[in-house]
Formats: sequence, structure tokens, C-alpha cells
Amino acid sequence: MLDYVIYFASALLMVAFLFIIWNYAKGLKGSPREIYLLFFTKVTEYSAYGAINVSFILYLSKDMGLSDVAAGTFMGVYSVMLSFLVMIVGPFCDTLGIKKTLLVGAVTLLFSRLLMPFMPNLPLAIIFGFFPMAFGIAITGPVLSVGIKRFTTKETAALGFGLFYTLMNVGYAIGGRIFDGMRAAFGEHGVYSISEKFGISLPFDITLSTYQMIILLGFAINVPDLIAILMFRDGVELHDDGKMTITPVSVMSKGGNFFKMLGRTVAETALKTWKNLANVFKEKSFWVFIGMLFLIVFTRLIFEHFHYTFPKYGIRLLGEGARIGTIYGVLNPSLIVFLVPLFSVFTRKISSFKVLLFGLSISATSVFIATIPIEKFGWLSDTWVGELVFDRWLNVPEHMRTPLYFSLMLFVIIFTIGEAFWSPRLMQFAATVAPKGKEASYVALAVLPTFIGKLMAGPLSGWLVSTYTPEVPELNGAPGILAAGEIGARYANHYMVWVFVGSIALITPIGLVIFRKAFKNAETHNEDEG
Repeated sequence: MLDYVIYFASALLMVAFLFIIWNYAKGLKGSPREIYLLFFTKVTEYSAYGAINVSFILYLSKDMGLSDVAAGTFMGVYSVMLSFLVMIVGPFCDTLGIKKTLLVGAVTLLFSRLLMPFMPNLPLAIIFGFFPMAFGIAITGPVLSVGIKRFTTKETAALGFGLFYTLMNVGYAIGGRIFDGMRAAFGEHGVYSISEKFGISLPFDITLSTYQMIILLGFAINVPDLIAILMFRDGVELHDDGKMTITPVSVMSKGGNFFKMLGRTVAETALKTWKNLANVFKEKSFWVFIGMLFLIVFTRLIFEHFHYTFPKYGIRLLGEGARIGTIYGVLNPSLIVFLVPLFSVFTRKISSFKVLLFGLSISATSVFIATIPIEKFGWLSDTWVGELVFDRWLNVPEHMRTPLYFSLMLFVIIFTIGEAFWSPRLMQFAATVAPKGKEASYVALAVLPTFIGKLMAGPLSGWLVSTYTPEVPELNGAPGILAAGEIGARYANHYMVWVFVGSIALITPIGLVIFRKAFKNAETHNEDEG
């Protein structure tokens, strides 16, 4: 009976997904082919990024020998560097155009993901892997917004961004599956000889770990990106009247060599940006906006913990080979694809602040589900839910089954429900609060509070797993945790990881309630002016 229910539900969800995609695509039928090539490159890139990003924390510890705290701190600094690069390399697109910028990004990503797996130590991995990869990600990020804007009209721009948001989450879900699939194929601590594993003759032997192979697979996934980008036509733009023009971009059009042109563009952009910032900093509405973002950071840090805390936490409590990538990396984006359009319809007439407060409260409090004693979920093991989770979805061996799966999954589901409310509304709030003509400056500055959050999340992540779920040497290669009782005995205080994360997240809804008048007044004032 359960099989028929699964088949019916899967078919229903597939029809719903195709309906969502069809409605977006139908509204974009007048757009040039470049927009679909752009979407393709983003799906593949987010697939690679999703698998690699969740692997980094394990790669740093297993392959580079960093401790939990050192690995977490490194990822915190790396995340901040990535955000900073996004801010400073934006002028590349203005100078090079969309196609050339995407080509630079794609080649950089291919270079980094090809070389990084073969780097024997961390300094070389940073030089040939982490840094060029961050640059490649950062340079292609702003191109997306520019590309969608140029390949759509005012009437269809919202559809373009909506379809991207949907496909981005599809990419993340694929990345989660890749992460778990590679670990299942090669093992948690696998180190393989390339010549032996794939039966090829090499002049010298090359050995790669499971996590290095995940990074290398990212290179293979990015190859179709390069092919798709080469199919772009340079200088394509769709105007609001529906007419398309093609004006090839030449980086030499103003005279001088490329590097002079690039330097001039960066300098001009920096000067213009600084003048805009000087004016924006004087506005009360800007500080209200920054205050809102600063408060929201405390809940958004949960995303960082899903990437940097959850992998080690999950493996150490659920056992090696547990499909931790599927529990968050597939479940979360898959739900987002369906929930965001649904919730957006039902909340479209409600103010952004109210929706933000409601959704963020759900996401922040969801963390505490993971602090409930796992024995409370034990009764689900012998129900259809247990059969669905253990046998049909996650393929958990009998000796590794624990009710912890249910608490973690419920945590992710409730968190995602909240995210589906607040995530799409955050930028809408920025556009509402910002004075007319300064929306872009406000959105660009939205990254500032995240610097503090990411710097805090990395070291905290490492400290939490090393303190409450430390790696136990004798567990390496063991079949994993056998039952709820053994989890309690081995890691009696594992729930404290989520007590810390949840307590920090609660600052967001509490702060929003305390300062609700300021946020509401800012939103209402600018709506009235508009």
C-alpha cells in the first residue's frame, strides 16, 4: 500500500513541478535563448557548488588535517572572503559583458576544481583551489541579476527571477544527492588509486580521497557550463517593447589595453559607489534596514550550521555513510520549490514585516526540535513513517536506525516552512524601505551584516562539534551508532549543539518584536511616498 502512495505522491509532485516550470517559461517565451542557457549554467553550477560546499568542512579535517575548530574558523573566513569578492568584482560585468564575464568565471572554476583535489597541503589548496574558486563564484554571481534583467522586460523580470530561484534550489537538491552518492560509492574515508579504480594506465600513480573526488566531479559538472556559455551571443538585450538588439561588447572600445580599461572601470565604480554610500549613510531608513538585517543574521546563521556543523554532527551520531546530504541538502530545497510559490500567493496582501516576523519565528524556534530527547520519536520507527524514511528514502541499515533521523528531519521541514515565508520577502522589504532610486544601493549593502555573522558562525561551528560531538578514534571504520541508547551514552550532550544555535537564532524574532514600530514605520512611510 505504501508503495502505491509513494508512486502517486511522486507523480503528483512531478506534475506540480512541471506546472510551475511551464508557467514561468510560458511568461518568458519572448526572451532570447540566452536566458535559458543562463538558467542551465546556474543549475549545473549550483549542483557542483552544493555538493562541494558541504564537503569542504570534511575535506579540511580528513584530507588537510585541521581540527574541528580550525576547519570551522577557516570556512568562516572563506565565506567572508567570498562575500567581499562579490562586492568588489561586480565591475567586471560592466567591462566585459555577460558572455565574457561568464567565460572568465567558468574557466576559473574549472581551473580550481581540476587542480584542488591534487594539492598535497593547505597552502597550495588555498592558492590553486579555494581562492580561484571563490573568485569564480563571486564574478559569476552578479552576472545573474544583470543577465535576467537584460533578457527580460519589466513585465517578465519577476518571472525570470522566480524561475531562477526555483532552478537554483533544484541545483542544490542535485548537489545534496551527489554528496551522498559519492560517499556511498567511495566510502567516508576512502582513498583510491585512480589507475586501479578506473582501470587506466598512468605514468605515475594518483590517489584521491572521497572528498577530493567530489571536488573533481565538480570540474566535470562545470564542463557543460563552458559549452553553454560559448553558445551565448555577445551583447544581447531584450527591451521593454519586446524588441531584441545585439550590440557586441568590446573591452577595447574606449581605447587602451584591457587591464587599463578594467582598472578605470573599477576606479570609476568605486568612486560612484562611495558617493552613493555617503548619501545613503545619512538616511534614517538605511539604518532601519541595516538594523533589520543585523537581527535577521542570527537566524540566517542556521544556514551556515547546516553547511559546516551538520555534516560532522550527522556522521558522528548517525554513523558513517548516513545520508546527511539528503536530510538537509535535498529535503530543504525540494520543499522550497513547492512552498515559495504557494505561500507567496497567500501572503501577497500582507505587509513584508509581518510575513518576515512570522516566518523567521518559525525558522528560529524549529532548531529546538533537535534538542528534544530522541526517545520521544521512537514510536515512529514501527510506523509507515519509519518504513518510508528508513527503507524507501534513506536506505538505513537495521543496525544504524535511530529516532534521531525523525527529529532532524522534522527540524529541517519546520525550518524550511519558515524560510519559504521570509526568504522571498527579505529583498522586497529592502525595496520597500529604500527611497525611490536607491533600491540597488540598499540591496548591495545587504551583505554587510553577514560579514559579522559568517565570522562568528565558522569558529562556533567548530567549537560546538568538538565540544559536544567530538570525534572518537575507535569509531573510525565502525558500523556506526546502533540505537538511541548508545547515542545517549556516547554523546550525552549532543543536543547542546542545537541549544546554542537555537538560542542565538531566537535573537531575531525577539529583536523584531522589540523594534517593530521602527520597522513598520519605515515600511509604511516609504510605501506612502511611493
